[in-house]
Parts: sequence; C-alpha cells; structure tokens
Amino acid sequence: MLKLTKNKRIYLSAPHMSGNEMKYIQEAFDSNWIAPLGINVDEFEIGIANYIGAKGAVAVSSGTAAIHLALLLLDVTRGDTVFCSTLTFVASANPILYQGAEPVFIDSEPESWNMSPDALKKAFEDAARKGKLPKAVIIVNLYGQSAKMDELLSICNAFQVPIIEDAAESLGSKYKGKYSGTFGNYGIFSFNGNKIITTSGGGMLVSDNVEELKKARFLATQARDPAIYYQHSQLGYNYRLSNVLAGIGRGQLEVLDERIKRKREIFQLYENELKNLPSIHFMKEMKDSFSNRWLTAITINEKKACITVQEIIEALAEDNIEARPIWKPLHLQPLFKNAPYYSHNKEESISETLFLTGICLPSGTSMTMEDQLRVINSIKQLLAHSI
Repeated sequence: MLKLTKNKRIYLSAPHMSGNEMKYIQEAFDSNWIAPLGINVDEFEIGIANYIGAKGAVAVSSGTAAIHLALLLLDVTRGDTVFCSTLTFVASANPILYQGAEPVFIDSEPESWNMSPDALKKAFEDAARKGKLPKAVIIVNLYGQSAKMDELLSICNAFQVPIIEDAAESLGSKYKGKYSGTFGNYGIFSFNGNKIITTSGGGMLVSDNVEELKKARFLATQARDPAIYYQHSQLGYNYRLSNVLAGIGRGQLEVLDERIKRKREIFQLYENELKNLPSIHFMKEMKDSFSNRWLTAITINEKKACITVQEIIEALAEDNIEARPIWKPLHLQPLFKNAPYYSHNKEESISETLFLTGICLPSGTSMTMEDQLRVINSIKQLLAHSI
C-alpha cells in the first residue's frame, strides 16, 4: 500500500490560484486603478455574464451583498415575507432581516437536497389563504446541485412571485442544459475563498434585466446622484468589488472549466472507493442536471457505521483532515427561532435528517491524489466495523 504522509493539513476547500491572477492584478497597479471600478471589474462582469448566458452582471463585495441588492430591487421592505431554502448558509437569509422582512423557511426534498416543491406549494397555499403572498422566493442550489427548477418555477409563476436564485455554490452547474443562476429574476454567485473560483471575497448579481442591474450598480456605489458634488437622495451601500480583487477573478475564471472537471474527478474517486461501504450514501447528481460538485457530500447510517457523524468528523480532525457537517437548517438556528417553517411532509423534515447524518469531505482542487487517498483510508478505517 502507498505510504501516506499524515502531518499535512488537508482543508475542506482551499483557494487554488491559476497562476494568471497576477497579470491582471499587475495591470490594476500599473494603471493605478486600485480603488473600486476599472477594467478588471468590467471584464469580470462581462466574463461571468457570457459564461452563463446572462444579459448582465454586477460585481459586488460578497454573495450576501448580491442577495441584498436583489431584495432591494424587488422592493422587499419591513413587514414583507420572503420564502427561503432552510438548508443553506445563514448568508442566504440574513439580507431578509436587513430589510426588516420575515423569512419563511422551506424544507429540502430527498433527490436534490434542495427546496421541496411540495413544501413550497403548501407555504404558498397558506400564504394565499391569509392574503399575504411573499415578495420573493430565495432558492438555494446546495453544494453545486441545482434545485428542481421546473417545478419550483411553475409554483412561483402561478402565484406571480419573483425568484432569487442563490447559486453561490453552483457556478458552472446546469439544469436541463441551462446554467445555474439564470432561472430566477436574479441570480447570485459567491467568490469567497472556499468557492470553486475565488476573488478572496466577492460576489456577483446576474440578470437578464439590464435596466434593473443599472439600479443595482447605483445602490452598490452609495446611491450617489449624478451631480458634480456628493449628493444622495436615497440610502446606498458600499458594495462594489475592487478592481484588484476583480483581477483575481479574471484569472480564476479562465480555469473554471478545469476546476469543475477536477471537482468531479474528486467526487468520482470518493464514490469509487467508498460506495461499497454499506453505511455511506452519496449526494447523487439529479437526472437532467450537471453538478460542479463543489463539495463531495455524503450521509452516514450511524447504526450500520457503528460510529456517529460527530465521531467521524472528530477522528478526521485528529488526523489533520478538515470535514464539516451538512449545513444546519436555518429554521433550527437561534437567530430564526420564531420563523415559520414548512417541512417536505408530515412524517419527516428532510433538511433535519440531512443535517444529522451528513458530512462534507475535503474537495479542494489543489488536493493531491495522495491527500485524497489519505482521507479515503481514514474513512475506511473508521468504518471498518460497519455492518
């Protein structure tokens, strides 16, 4: 057997530079366009829009900022409600609170792990009976997997409620041949350090509504009125991405397809090596979809494994391997303890089950074969007594 080094830290999803980023960063320095805006910002926006087939994009400081801007464009205000996937990072829902609105959380369904059409329909029916439909629905594409957009779009369209597609984790993924982030009225991406491509910190708002994107740019640059002095007639935000960071994004975008290919190879090796363990089940790629496999996610049958999820994560940590639980559902977070929640069915909350049984495995594209084999061997040893 290959002798594996055990002292190297293996991260969940570390940044992976292409080598081209410095060229664009240097251009920013050479032109002295260090502050927000500049050629890198413009070209990064064009590059992302062209890649996914959207008519426009606005580069901002984070995916969270992009969601906030989308809510502003949809006129979400105090007292409104917004439906949101519950199985996601808190950033998907925090902007709802920024606007003084109320989140209503929607469960996952077992095939995609994303928003349940059944739960969404129930939430809409209740809202219609109360005479208070949501102002928007935020649908999250988890770990690179698209939600069941046909069914979800059909429900939202029936009630004439706009969609914000949180594609923070799914850049480059597709659903029925169409790129993630292009199904809703607005799509958002994140370029945080752990994402499939990174700008260190940053995000993008995309849409086919170019006029609304102009408003987003205005709001993201402190809502400065067109005057020779600084005049402001409405509340604005300091949300624009810097020209330097956009240069990193341009270099990263050049290797996006390579990163997706590598993420999928990492998933495939995990599945090939671990699929025969009776206690492990992998997040499957939904029919008619293409996942970027941002993170390889599995669930554990603790009875068959003879070990708990927490014990597995702790044991991997002792071996200097970073693994994480599946996102804790937002309806279980103390911040949202009073928020309404609609489960997939009366018998089971799918998101809660996934949280209690799920693990994200190291999936960084800079991970070597030796690194991944070390993770695989550690898991095999931990589950050696599976039944």
